[in-house]
Amino acid sequence: MTQLTITPSGPVSGEISIPGDKSVTHRAVIFGAMAEGTSIIRDYCDGEDCLHTIRAIQALGIPIEITQSELRILGKGLWGFSEPQQIIDCGNSGTSMRLLAGLLSGQSFFSILTGDTSLRNRPMGRIVNPLRQMGATIGGRNKGALSPLAIQGSPLQGISYDSSISSAQVKSGILIAGLLAKGTTTFHEPASSRDHTEKLLKYFGGRLTRKDPTTVSLEPSTLTSHDVKVPGDFSSAAFFLVAALILPGSNLTIRNVGLNTTRVGLLEILCKMGASIQTSNVHETSGELTGDLNVKSSTLTGIDVDPNDMLRAIDEFPILCVAASFAKGKTRISGMKELRVKESDRIATMTEVLMRLGVEVDEQPDGLILQGTSSLQGAECPSYGDHRIAMSMAIAGLHASQTTIVTNIDCIQTSFPTFIDKLQSIAPSCKIETICNA
Repeated sequence: MTQLTITPSGPVSGEISIPGDKSVTHRAVIFGAMAEGTSIIRDYCDGEDCLHTIRAIQALGIPIEITQSELRILGKGLWGFSEPQQIIDCGNSGTSMRLLAGLLSGQSFFSILTGDTSLRNRPMGRIVNPLRQMGATIGGRNKGALSPLAIQGSPLQGISYDSSISSAQVKSGILIAGLLAKGTTTFHEPASSRDHTEKLLKYFGGRLTRKDPTTVSLEPSTLTSHDVKVPGDFSSAAFFLVAALILPGSNLTIRNVGLNTTRVGLLEILCKMGASIQTSNVHETSGELTGDLNVKSSTLTGIDVDPNDMLRAIDEFPILCVAASFAKGKTRISGMKELRVKESDRIATMTEVLMRLGVEVDEQPDGLILQGTSSLQGAECPSYGDHRIAMSMAIAGLHASQTTIVTNIDCIQTSFPTFIDKLQSIAPSCKIETICNA
């Protein structure tokens, strides 16, 4: 188990780039495998979550050549997969498990999906139940509500599914299954979730139509290989955005960041709080908007966060809480019960770690109320095995009055293996040490 020690920092400045988008990488790998021909995925995310998807696709008989900067996927079409010889391990990646469940449900063989302790306790009924309605044969713990999931591939039929939750993972799993089904597959959700799957499906040739922002339909489609340049991950950029906002005198530029409108709710929230953030060089790459972000230290004011904005910033909740900790007045975040079933119960864990740092926090069933303060105290903060908690506490430690220790930071490898190096590069006055405790 590894811990991170952080001393208070002066301003952050300069220019950095960040790893490829995790969500786009997962989907590009799966669609590249389902396409006919060779697809090259450049600037992919090499975090453990995406590596689990890559290894799973390899275990299903699809050759993938891996270099530091790109993946070369030798796609065999919708039905070119083969039965895996071993149980497929998804690690901590809910995206891997839910998207692969859709892929495997329509194949002609048997497979099993499992994961680590955290993933085995995350809800899977939300993807298993609609797949069963399509004709999938899936078994699992608690009648399929929990993994491991045992999947016997079956012929699938397209359905019209009205989801009770807005979830890009569920939507993606159903649409992937829809590629293998007879007839039209339609997915409706209460509010629009991130749309990387829809964009990439169209890019690879999927016959997809959108009736309105919350309803998407897919006809059975043959995918054609395409090269994909993955934009920088906005969720990873968010940590450095907030670092620059809260540290006086900061001026930081982050290059080639994905600016998909379904992902940048945090930008809108921070700007409403008074943040100075400018976008430039905006262009489209492989169907995704990409651009540069310049952020300067700002005086933030607490607000009542619009739940619709928060839905587009659900992964950024922990680092938003750090920003709100330095805002004048109260910040209220609500309508986010889904946060209780992430890699950790993020509402409970953020309440715990922020209180350790001296923040006044009122935990609510669906969010938090935070009272901003001018300075945090140093403390020892557990990550609870959640990569976004670990990185958020590292950023908070930059502006604490004493040394901050974040324990169990190995989880950062799931999404951002170079986080500590990037942080040190923009905060040279800060002392950052990692210690491995056997």
